[in-house]
Amino acid sequence: MEYISNIIFALILVIGIVFFARNVKKLIRNIQLGKEVDVSDNKPQRWKNMVKIALGQTKMVVRPVPGILHILVYVGFIIINLEVLEIIIDGLLGTHRIFADLGVIYDVLIASFEILAFLVIISVILFWIRRNVIRLKRFMSPEMSGWPKNDGNMILYIELVLMCLFLTMNAADFQLQQLGAAHYVEAGTFPISQFLVPILDGMSAQTLIIIERTAWWLHIVGILCFLNYLYYSKHLHILLAFPNTYFGKLGPKGKFRNLDAVTQEVKLMMDPDADPYAAPAEDAGEPGKFGASDVMDLSRVQLLNAYTCTECGRCTSECPANLTGKKLSPRKIMMDTRDRLEEVGKNIDANNGEFVDDGKQLLGDYITNEELWACTSCNACTEACPVSIDPLSIIMDMRQYLVMEQSAAPSDLNNMMGNIENNGAPWPFNQMDRLNWKDES
Repeated sequence: MEYISNIIFALILVIGIVFFARNVKKLIRNIQLGKEVDVSDNKPQRWKNMVKIALGQTKMVVRPVPGILHILVYVGFIIINLEVLEIIIDGLLGTHRIFADLGVIYDVLIASFEILAFLVIISVILFWIRRNVIRLKRFMSPEMSGWPKNDGNMILYIELVLMCLFLTMNAADFQLQQLGAAHYVEAGTFPISQFLVPILDGMSAQTLIIIERTAWWLHIVGILCFLNYLYYSKHLHILLAFPNTYFGKLGPKGKFRNLDAVTQEVKLMMDPDADPYAAPAEDAGEPGKFGASDVMDLSRVQLLNAYTCTECGRCTSECPANLTGKKLSPRKIMMDTRDRLEEVGKNIDANNGEFVDDGKQLLGDYITNEELWACTSCNACTEACPVSIDPLSIIMDMRQYLVMEQSAAPSDLNNMMGNIENNGAPWPFNQMDRLNWKDES
């Protein structure tokens, strides 16, 4: 019977890790539905970007207030969870504060954990006020209603509860140490939780043990639940920001990718010896789709981008089209891409690993032509993103599909392209008349 709690803990730990691994496998499967893209170039720069942007949070502090608050939550949550290692060992072996033998080092660690926990609580409260009291405009957009709004608040509540449980556990533990309770070795310093001790004064050792054990169990189970909640939440970026910044675009932001199929067509047209009427080679595959109309037409990096989106809205708040009242929201582009990819993944799960045409696609059912053509391709969204997401690449790929597969470009654009084809310039003037202006001066 003395090992029953250890066995229960081990079962909960295994269940949590297995469920998380299953979700990670599903996540990788969904991302691999996209097209392969070569991102093996310039590895030193990619590692540098990952360390600087994902780990160093350099793009977060461009906006100092949310940036500093985010760093406090990020650093605090990561470092405090180092104690999870001790909790896991204690849970499996039935020990208590197994690292207490580290002495002064352990005291410093516990003290720093508590200070960071307090700073996380302050930051989370301020984040909640910004979202729900001040109601910042970028959190009030139409795409942020319903689940996205609830999800943002849910994460704040979870982090607040976990930090409070951590401090409550330490306060009860500290009191038990002072009472000389068996199994509670004197270890650690408690600069924050010591202020909760007066609340516990007068309680019996048995009551304190119940409080400490309850907080301990809820804290570790809460962390495992939070870990598995990530897959369903925008906070998946906690894990994906690192690969996303590594695989981020390295070339000039204004440089667009040329389709190989189009490049080959142009080369064929420019080759004076080529026979334009020749039949394609026997081993030539079917010509690929120009551009993208659904998530399977996008690259794996673009799908990784969609899952990494933090829904912070910095991209949309910087978008000139959105600021002038256009329908486009780069954040919505990423959220729609992720939602469609999840829908496709569920379709595959329901059909024994095969995708069955559901009569829907990203273009039209999620993202409208109006949104795509509102984009000015200025790259403000990609510059603003704190984790190197590129909404513009998805917009341009879908525009490419509209132009080259559906001939569905706006009339002004069709006129311009017709003028370029006929006159060699965007304007409706014959090439012979281009210099007429000089005779009028």
